[in-house]
Amino acid sequence: MYDLIIIGGGPAGLTAATYARRAGLETLILEITVCGGQIINSQSVENFPSIQNIEGWRLADNWQKQVQALGVQVKTAAVTGIELSGDVRLVHTAKGDFEARAVIVATGAGHRKLDCPGAEKYSGRGVSTCASCDGAFFKNREVAVVGGGNTAFEDALYLANICSTVYIVHRRREFRAERRLVDAAKARTNVEFLTPYVPAQVLGDERGRAAALRVRNVETGEERTLETPGIFTAIGMIPNNGAFANVLRLDEAGYAVAGEDCESGTPGVWVAGDGRQKSLRQLITAAADGAVAATAAAKYVNSLK
Repeated sequence: MYDLIIIGGGPAGLTAATYARRAGLETLILEITVCGGQIINSQSVENFPSIQNIEGWRLADNWQKQVQALGVQVKTAAVTGIELSGDVRLVHTAKGDFEARAVIVATGAGHRKLDCPGAEKYSGRGVSTCASCDGAFFKNREVAVVGGGNTAFEDALYLANICSTVYIVHRRREFRAERRLVDAAKARTNVEFLTPYVPAQVLGDERGRAAALRVRNVETGEERTLETPGIFTAIGMIPNNGAFANVLRLDEAGYAVAGEDCESGTPGVWVAGDGRQKSLRQLITAAADGAVAATAAAKYVNSLK
């Protein structure tokens, strides 16, 4: 039996593991893919204290090496649920069950999918959620970025370095992104803004790949076809909390109802990171959650011994 199982190996989970291990807890991280969470898709991280600039995947790799050096175990497994049995928390996975005295849910959130005809059909065939992963496939070609937040603008700026034209498609005239990112995009001669437009259809070619994006003006109904074989979506996130509805209180959007103390409302279970209700979802706030949750979990575990 572990003292603590952390579900999710993103910034919240990795920080929680660091604090838990330093508190002497036998700790296991269960991660469905690779550690790092959404940060591995960031071309450049510039807003984390003391680090001027680092690639997202490198930061994640360093983080995982740090926790493993402390003695944290990391296993790849899809968690399907949590069952309570007295002071034991049974974590169900596709590879078997694991027991722990405490659990931290740090599963974060996944990308919201583009909702228009052709989007699902051409997913992975031109429709992508990762500019840094797939942008190079469209070097010197026109691409579209759908969204108006920080991620959309970061993607657009990255793509502007390698693509001939980048269209930013957003349903409103105003953007949610930070002013510095909007100004940087406006300064690029190969970035074009399409507002207020929404995707109407992804069109394909004879090879079964995306070839163009049809967009519609939400005010006039006017439609326009963009010859963009690369379509990158950055339209928000969906929390990965569905499997834990029995131990977490979820709001209408699926986020865990928990304050800055990361208390889930279920004894021995905490929630940390982008999957909980919060006003700011950033690398540093996820890490802060991990520290808070792990410290509370250590006190809880010690009270059982």
